[in-house]
Amino acid sequence: MSSPARFDRGHTDDLLSFLTVSPSPYHAVATVAARLEKAGFRQVAEVDAWDGASGGKFVLRGGAIIAWYVPEGAGPATPFRIVGAHTDSPNLRVKPMPDTGSYGWRQIAVEIYGGTLLNTWLDRDLGLSGRLTLRDGAHRLVAVDQPLLRVPQLAVHLDRSVNTDGLKLDRQRHLTPIWGIGGVREGDLIAYMAEEAGVAADDVAGWDLMVHSVEPPAYLGRDRELVAGPRLDNLLSVHAEAAALAAVASRGADLPHIPVLAAFDHEENGSQSDTGADGPLLGTVLERSVFARGGSYEDRARAFAGTVCLSSDTGHAVHPNYAERHEPGHHPMPNGGPILKVNVNQRYATDGSGRAVFAAACERAGVPWQSFVSNNAVPCGTTIGPITAARHGIATVDIGVAILSMHSARELCGADDPFLLANVLAAFLEG
Repeated sequence: MSSPARFDRGHTDDLLSFLTVSPSPYHAVATVAARLEKAGFRQVAEVDAWDGASGGKFVLRGGAIIAWYVPEGAGPATPFRIVGAHTDSPNLRVKPMPDTGSYGWRQIAVEIYGGTLLNTWLDRDLGLSGRLTLRDGAHRLVAVDQPLLRVPQLAVHLDRSVNTDGLKLDRQRHLTPIWGIGGVREGDLIAYMAEEAGVAADDVAGWDLMVHSVEPPAYLGRDRELVAGPRLDNLLSVHAEAAALAAVASRGADLPHIPVLAAFDHEENGSQSDTGADGPLLGTVLERSVFARGGSYEDRARAFAGTVCLSSDTGHAVHPNYAERHEPGHHPMPNGGPILKVNVNQRYATDGSGRAVFAAACERAGVPWQSFVSNNAVPCGTTIGPITAARHGIATVDIGVAILSMHSARELCGADDPFLLANVLAAFLEG
């Protein structure tokens, strides 16, 4: 039996706002935290002792957030239902010595983060965002959401073969943005960003800064049936999961398990960090939740054995101009509902049991769904799903939304798919 749909096109409207105010992983988790606080969740510090009280709680660490809701009557061995995602997207990130330039141009030294489509950062108005670390260890979020940088492409007159032989970019020489004219002044960028953040430049001891496109997300097409925007991979999933968790938590006492949101950083470069899915953060939080409710290691083992995770990340919609790159029998389409991602070599964690769990959630939500599998001749990507399954021994299912232009500075999805995904995630968290 299907449950009433909680989310509609208004959810997609809100996604556009979420993308705009979340130019970096640090901004994304701060936005999620603020929304959860509005829904009655409270932040707990990792250095403090935790209590076993019911209600919503969350932990923030860098660009990651783990949030969970303990219903009344939950026991030490009550299992979890987890929705997982990642907060980071491929982009260009500022180097430790950022101020550079040549031939009278002032430039910013950047490092390539993740598997980005390099050409999509050319000739695009770029802002800067991230966090500054102060001498006392505090962090200050900063975002310059206006045209500040640009990576200019070489004119066709100086590269006559570009349209026949293809664009060839040297990752070191050709992707250094310009931001002005004049001589290089050491410390100039950080002084500027400190001023934007409202702190003294001398107080800044470190930084984690990255570029972002300042072109806002928007509906696309005659019938506004598509969404074009930055960081759909994977803030689309983070946004849906936060909405689903808040909605399900409002049910309160009659939940048979503990719903959890786990949004990690650094998925795009392997998840191996203290805020990545391959780190101990999720396991530590879940274990502490068990122990805070008076549980033992035996209770922890029982809770994990009954736990299921939906790992939500974007996948590939069939590309009409490159259909031969896709598996001939599986052509996911925008607005066709979430996709179930399968790879027998465990690049995705889905198996037959996971398919049953996902299908049941879609049926309960009254949402259609699609299957995705890679062409045998094209290498398959991966997600936090297999990492979560292997690291914690938790049954995990890989799902997501089908998009085009994955890892571009600006991606494309169906306008219905974000709210269809949110409805499925809510149905899954309800069990």
